Amino acid sequence: MITLHAAPVRIVRGRPVPLEAEQASASGRDKTIASSVLRAHSAAGTPAGRLAVRFDSLISHDITYVGIIQTASASGLERFPVPYVLTNCHNSLCAVGGTINADDHAFGLSAARKYGGIFVPPNMAVIHQYAREELSGCGRMVLGSDSHTRYGALGTMGVGEGGPELVKQLLGDTWDAPMPEVVLVWLTGAPPRGVGPHDAAIALCGAVYKNNFVKNKILEFAGPGVASLPMDYRIGIDVMTTETACLSSVWQTDSAVEEYFAIHGRPEAYRELCPGEGAVYDAMIELDLSTLEPMAALPFHPSEAVTVRELRANPGDYLRQIERRVETQYGGKVTMHLTDKLVGGALRVDQGVIAGCAGGMYDNLAEAAAILSARGMGCGGFGLSAYPPSIPVELELLRGGVSQKLLEAGAVLKPCFCGPCFGAGDVPANDALSIRHTTRNFPNREGSKPGDGQLSAVMLMDARSIAATAANGGFLIGADEIDYTPPAPVQRSYDRGPYEKRVYFGFEKPEPETKLRFGPNIVPWPRIPALPENLLLSLTAVIHDPVTTTDELIPSGETSSYRSNPIKLASFALSRREPEYVGRCGEVAEMERRRSGGDYSDALRRAMEQLGLDTGVLTGTGIASAIFAEKPGDGSAREQAASCQRVLGGGANICREFATKRYRSNCVNWGMLPFTISPETPFDYAPGDLIWVPGIRSAVERGDSRVMARVLHDGKTAELQLLLPGFTEEEREIVLAGCLMNWYALRKGTR
Repeated sequence: MITLHAAPVRIVRGRPVPLEAEQASASGRDKTIASSVLRAHSAAGTPAGRLAVRFDSLISHDITYVGIIQTASASGLERFPVPYVLTNCHNSLCAVGGTINADDHAFGLSAARKYGGIFVPPNMAVIHQYAREELSGCGRMVLGSDSHTRYGALGTMGVGEGGPELVKQLLGDTWDAPMPEVVLVWLTGAPPRGVGPHDAAIALCGAVYKNNFVKNKILEFAGPGVASLPMDYRIGIDVMTTETACLSSVWQTDSAVEEYFAIHGRPEAYRELCPGEGAVYDAMIELDLSTLEPMAALPFHPSEAVTVRELRANPGDYLRQIERRVETQYGGKVTMHLTDKLVGGALRVDQGVIAGCAGGMYDNLAEAAAILSARGMGCGGFGLSAYPPSIPVELELLRGGVSQKLLEAGAVLKPCFCGPCFGAGDVPANDALSIRHTTRNFPNREGSKPGDGQLSAVMLMDARSIAATAANGGFLIGADEIDYTPPAPVQRSYDRGPYEKRVYFGFEKPEPETKLRFGPNIVPWPRIPALPENLLLSLTAVIHDPVTTTDELIPSGETSSYRSNPIKLASFALSRREPEYVGRCGEVAEMERRRSGGDYSDALRRAMEQLGLDTGVLTGTGIASAIFAEKPGDGSAREQAASCQRVLGGGANICREFATKRYRSNCVNWGMLPFTISPETPFDYAPGDLIWVPGIRSAVERGDSRVMARVLHDGKTAELQLLLPGFTEEEREIVLAGCLMNWYALRKGTR
C-alpha cells in the first residue's frame, strides 16, 4: 500500500513522526540528506531559500551535446571545467539522414579532445548506466541534459535539465533554483516473488503524479525496506522518479551501496548517508513493499497505473477507455482497436521490450531468463527484445549464462541503445500493443506517426511480467501468477576493460589546437532577436489536453537525427499533435519580416484597427507566434522542445502551469516568455487569434509579475491577464537579451 501524508514529519529515534506544520523548524529541514548535499554544492553567499549549485560532473548524449558545445564555444568556452561525458546512445543505430549521426559523433570526439572531455563511443553504454558506473558517488551531484538523470540510489543527486543549463556550468555559472521541498519516501517490508522495480515505480507514479504531490520536490528514500532491495532494484525505482515530476532524488546508503562501489573499483566513492536525528520533511510517502503486486501503466502515461490482476479481470473496460482517450485526443483523425486483442476474454499483446537505463539491468534480465528458460516463447506474433545498458553489464550477462538462456528461449539481444525508449528502435506495428520495461509510454513516443494514420500503444510493465507474458504465448499475465524459481543471488562483477580500451578520457588534458569537426548537418543557430517593447502574439497552437509532453512539442525518434540542424529540426515541431503548427508559424514569421521592413499587410493593418491601435506603434513592436497548452513540458529535458518554437519565431508559451521546472527553464533560456494564467481564467481562443502585449519589455525590466494584454478573437477584443511568477533577475536578463546565447554575447561586450 502507498499512503500519502501531506503534513510535515520529523525523524525521531530513526522513525518518522507526524508534525503540525508550525512545528517544522528550518534547522530540522537542514538535517535531511538532500539538504546537506545541496548546501555542500551551493555557492557561498547564496541568499537563504535559494540555490546556486555547481555540479561535480556533467553528462549528455548525442541528441543534445552538439548544441550545448556550439553554444558554449560561441560564448567563450576554453576548456571543460569539470568532467563532461559525451555518450552516444540515442542516435547510434537510427539511419535517417545518411551520415548525420556519425558526423555528430565525430564532432563529439573532436570536442572532447579540444576541451578535455570524456567520449563514450556508440553502443558502449547508455547515458545513465555510464554515469552510475563511472560518475556516481555518495554526496555528489551530476547534471545531465536528459530528464532521467537520476542516480539517487547511489547517494548521488542527479538533475536533468535542458542543454542551456549545462552551458552555464561549462562557462562557470551556477544552476539557480529555489530551495526545494523534500518528501520522505519511507520504505518498509520486502517485495514478493514476481514483483520487480517497475511495479514499485509504476505504483508510485500512479499515487503522486496527477495530484502534483511531489512536483519539483526532492524524493528522499529511507526506512527499513531499503535493506531488502538489491542495488539493481533500487536503481530501477530511482530512475523512474522522473515520471513523478519530482526535481531529484536521493537514498540512504548502506553496505549494499558500499559493495557496489567496491565492485566498480571506486571504494572511495562510498560514505554513509542517512537522515539526521530530528530531520524534518515537508511531506511523506509510506510504501509497504510487501503489498506490491505486478503493475501495468496503461497508454499513454506512466501514471496510468493499474494492477495486472485488475487488467486481466476486466481487459475490455480498460482497452475501451484507451480507445476513447485516443478518439478525444486526436479528434477522430486516427483510431485504435485494442479491444480486437481480446481472445476468449484474455488480452494478447504483440511485442515485449526490456531495455536501457530502467529495464536492461542484470537482475531484471536474469529473472526474465529464469522465467523463460523452462518454457520458451513459441513462434507466434509476440516477439521479445532485450537491450543491456552497458558493455560491462553485457559481459556479466554473457559470463553468467543469462544471455544464453534468453537466446535459447527465443528472445533477441540487441546493443546498448536507448532507441526503444523514444521511438528509434523496435517500433511496433500500427494498432499494436507493446509491453515494455522502459521509462515512458507517451503517445507516439514509440515511433508511430498519427499524422500518417499510424498509432500504436505502449504499456509499461516489469521485466518479470513481460517474460511471463512471453512464456504465456503473448497472453498477458503477471509474474506472480506463474511458477518459477528466481535466480539465486550471484557475486556481481565489473569489467572496466572495454572502457579503458575504447573510451576517450580527456578530462584535464585539453588539446586547444584541435579543430572541431563539423558535418554538413551541423548548422549554426539563426539570429534570435531581443525582446521588443511591445509584442503582438499570434496563437499558432491551442491545446487543451490535460498534459502536453515534450515528445509532442518536438517528436523524438527519427526526427532526432536532425538535432544539430535547428531549422531542419524545427520543421517537425508539433508535427504529430498539431500538423498545421509549422505552417502557421511561417505565416507569422513572414508578417514579422514584412513589418520589420516597414511593409504592413492589409491583414495586419486591419488587426491593429480592431485592437484600437495606430499602426505607428508597430515600429516598436515584434510579431511572434505563441502556443497555449494547459500544462506543457512533461517528459524529456530536450531543450529542442522550446528552441524549435523559437527558431520558428516563437515569443511565448501561455499555460495554466508548466509541467516541469526544466521545460520552463528551456523556454526562458531560449528567450520565450513563460506566461501563465490563473486557473479560473477561461481561454476559449483559437489558432489565428492575436494577443497584444504592450510595454512588455519595460514590464520585464521592472520585474512585474502581472501583465495586461488584449485578445482579438472573431473581430472582438477582450482583456487577458498574463502572469510571470517567480522571474529571477537572471531570467529577466536572458529574456530581455532574446536568449541565453545573446545574454552571454552581451556579457562579453559583443552582439
